[in-house]
Amino acid sequence: MSLVLGGGIGGLASAYYLAQGGQKVTLIEGGKRLGGWIKTIRDPTTGVKFDKGPRTLRVKGEPAANTLRLIEELGLEKKVLPITLQQPSAKNRMIYVNNQLHLLPTSLLSLFKKTQPFSKPLFTAIIKDLISPAKKSKDDNIYDFVERRFGKEMADYLVSAMICGICAGDAKDISVKFLMPQLFDMEQKDRSVMVGMVKDMLDKNKVKPSTPLGALNSLAEKDHWSIFGFEGGMETFPRALSDNIISKGVDIKLDAKISKISLGSHSVKCHVGNDVHEGDRAISCLPANNLAELLEEDHPILSNELSAIPFVNVAVVNLAYKGKRLQKDAFGFLIPPSQNVPILGVIFDSCNFDAGDWTVLTVMMGGAWFNKYFSADVKKEQLLDLAVSKTQEILHIDGQPTAHHVSIMKNCIPQYVVGHYDRINRINSYIKDKNLPLSLVGSSFTGIGVNDVILSARKAAELHLRTK
Repeated sequence: MSLVLGGGIGGLASAYYLAQGGQKVTLIEGGKRLGGWIKTIRDPTTGVKFDKGPRTLRVKGEPAANTLRLIEELGLEKKVLPITLQQPSAKNRMIYVNNQLHLLPTSLLSLFKKTQPFSKPLFTAIIKDLISPAKKSKDDNIYDFVERRFGKEMADYLVSAMICGICAGDAKDISVKFLMPQLFDMEQKDRSVMVGMVKDMLDKNKVKPSTPLGALNSLAEKDHWSIFGFEGGMETFPRALSDNIISKGVDIKLDAKISKISLGSHSVKCHVGNDVHEGDRAISCLPANNLAELLEEDHPILSNELSAIPFVNVAVVNLAYKGKRLQKDAFGFLIPPSQNVPILGVIFDSCNFDAGDWTVLTVMMGGAWFNKYFSADVKKEQLLDLAVSKTQEILHIDGQPTAHHVSIMKNCIPQYVVGHYDRINRINSYIKDKNLPLSLVGSSFTGIGVNDVILSARKAAELHLRTK
């Protein structure tokens, strides 16, 4: 018997791969629903669809190939909504600097032209990287790394905004070694990021991904997909996974809050109220801070390492306006923290996927700056008013939204602060040295994206199946 702790996308994927391998599985979820942060709702009056968490997935790299393979296995191909590289929502991405929206360069030629808000053509940043010496280090924050290699404007305007979009974090805190390991390694090994990128493109001996490519992956390559979503919203994906694992006999326990985890050398006990669920091994897909509390009594060293991983709160405000209100089709825009605006960014949902005669936006606020701009007891009405006023100001939209939805997602995104790479190594070493029948899956440990989490779930399940 294998136990899977947590019913988000990591837990569902872990249960899927274990059940696919013939393992008997019990999945324990503390909430009343499955899917975790992936949640799609429909406004009851207008029928407009709002995604509260992730809404698109990338198609590049082994994690994406693995996800596309899983989608095929679930029979979800016809539910996939691709966005190709040529579509405006893939090509057009903006940043808000100096009270203006600026379109980021979209072609090689544009690198040689001066485009606002940058004071010089972006190719000068490439030159700086080529002539700058390498800094040997064990880790670095992304802001300092980019400023050193590409210049202050690239760090201030481009990368700081990008980190707001990736993990709602401050680039001055986030580890380049963990979040962007290839760039870090290129400086350490090749002296220059650009030199490393060229060498990587020319390398004929690159290790091939372990995930076999399926028909959907081939289609994505042929049609030049950039990202994709699902008909009915992103929650279509975890719903299909949950239906599949139920059909395979996975025992799902909802509203089952774990109070303690006891780990033997070949056994796991999860205490839920008066019940105890036992298994040979467990895959924990719980956030690091939650898992830390459950292991504190028996494994204080491990618990301390887990609890040291910080998390941030994000306010998500979905807005729907009747009619076409946007002046330019784009994916959306991000706001660098240097602009001192209490918004991380805005996604133009109705540009990504057809929303009929509606303009649908998602406004993200807070993150690493939640406590700076909002009180601990901030009201949803305050967040709505702020989101509406700022989008009106920036996008020149008149009037009030016809539909809206506000969520405050507490401790929703882990922050990969400098030293996170070594911390994860210490956590994994502790588990290995103590021979604990436990694997860790989820964004706290293996990467921020849905694709990363699913691939780590597959690898954890494969390890369990080998050691059962």
